[in-house]
Amino acid sequence: MSIEPREPTTSQETARLLRLATGASVITACLLILVKIVAWGMTGSITVLASLMDSTMDAMASLLTLFAVRWSLKPADAEHRFGHGKAQALAALGQSAFIAGSALFLGLHAIDRFLHPRPLTEIGIGVGVIAFAILVTLALLALQRHVIRRTGSPAIRADALHYATDLATNSATLVALGLASLGWSGVDPILGLAIGLYILWSAVRIGRDAIEMLMDRELPDDARRQILELVRAIPEVRGAHGLRTRQSGQSLIIQLHLELDDALELRQAHQIALAVEARIRERYPDSDILIHQDPVSLGCE
Repeated sequence: MSIEPREPTTSQETARLLRLATGASVITACLLILVKIVAWGMTGSITVLASLMDSTMDAMASLLTLFAVRWSLKPADAEHRFGHGKAQALAALGQSAFIAGSALFLGLHAIDRFLHPRPLTEIGIGVGVIAFAILVTLALLALQRHVIRRTGSPAIRADALHYATDLATNSATLVALGLASLGWSGVDPILGLAIGLYILWSAVRIGRDAIEMLMDRELPDDARRQILELVRAIPEVRGAHGLRTRQSGQSLIIQLHLELDDALELRQAHQIALAVEARIRERYPDSDILIHQDPVSLGCE
């Protein structure tokens, strides 16, 4: 699991970008399913079928992401005091299951086609359809990466990862169709099987990151060091310890102890803690920060 500082974004802008990305993902997947059904029916290519299956799983996963993201945007309530952000991790975990299922289905069909080969037809149509799919997927990925940069959403990050695998699938499909037009149709099931293995590997990556978030894994060491550097940059801070971090959706949960001069009044200590909180939030805008103030003489007790 990784976390990067992102561009400052208001909660309203974050919600708008997430809704835009999830809606565009569903529309793109449905459009690609339609054109690939036509291409597979006309070519009979197992790699076109691979691309069709990948887009079908994309559509199901994108629908799951759409509903999960909308759920995660609900504000915190009495039963969910830390909000609903982990719905995005659940969506990413569901995506990994869908993608793994498509990889296994594809592998079985590739093996069957290898054992029972048949010639491909209407290769030119297949090439045109897959080229169109590549262009549409590139446009979607550009939008998703913009949204990830602004929101840090793990659900959109997982969605983008499986569309990146779709891009690789389509590229391999073009290669297979091109070789088939030269009489090398036996390459088709081999590439189909290779694509299946790549898709399965991507599913493992998505599932691993989702599980780490659900298990409240600490942020990477670099991110933790950055947070401590921000804290210690405040002149009145004598030290910091007990840093605990986790991610919930695109929000970060940060808890730490400040070491302050023993002689400070409570009001002064409170103001310093507010300054530390503001400094952290400048770097990580969508964060939930809890700070406890300790007298420096107590050290790390």
